Amino acid sequence: MSNGWRFQFDDEKTVWQGNPRLSAATGGIAIGIGFSLLALAVAVLVDRRLIIAGILGIGIIIWAVRRVQQTEYVITTRAIWAKRGVMRRTVRRIELSKVQNTAYSQSITGSLFGYGTVTVEVAGGGDLQFRRVDDPEMARETITSRIGDMSEEIPGSDDQWRSVLQLVRDIRMTIK
Repeated sequence: MSNGWRFQFDDEKTVWQGNPRLSAATGGIAIGIGFSLLALAVAVLVDRRLIIAGILGIGIIIWAVRRVQQTEYVITTRAIWAKRGVMRRTVRRIELSKVQNTAYSQSITGSLFGYGTVTVEVAGGGDLQFRRVDDPEMARETITSRIGDMSEEIPGSDDQWRSVLQLVRDIRMTIK
């Protein structure tokens, strides 16, 4: 199964999906508004043709909003996915077996409004963060519960392990 930017195996299911809150774009929106107002002031005081520079400020606002809208986080029964990018796309897939630790954090406003950042520590790679997601504790718990399911599985059947035990005993008797 595929939805264009990620794939899923037949037995794999999506257990959590989220996006950053639009408030993650406030920095870019503020810069865009400031640039547009500056362009307007320069156009009024110097030359009216400079109002065209205000278009750049509007572009900055659009870019900031689109960047947030194009970011998506997914947790499946096998992996964690993160997709980012407006003009070019970056997709990262992490097998749950590679996850070493998880944590979440919330600022004061995040605690008040129910959003925060989930950090996933990855073996053999850089950490992954789900930034400004709703209910970060639930997202973290979803990952943690999936990791717990995986760590309880012991490979092989009872008969195979009995066979290994007998082989080790035979080797031990041979050495003595």
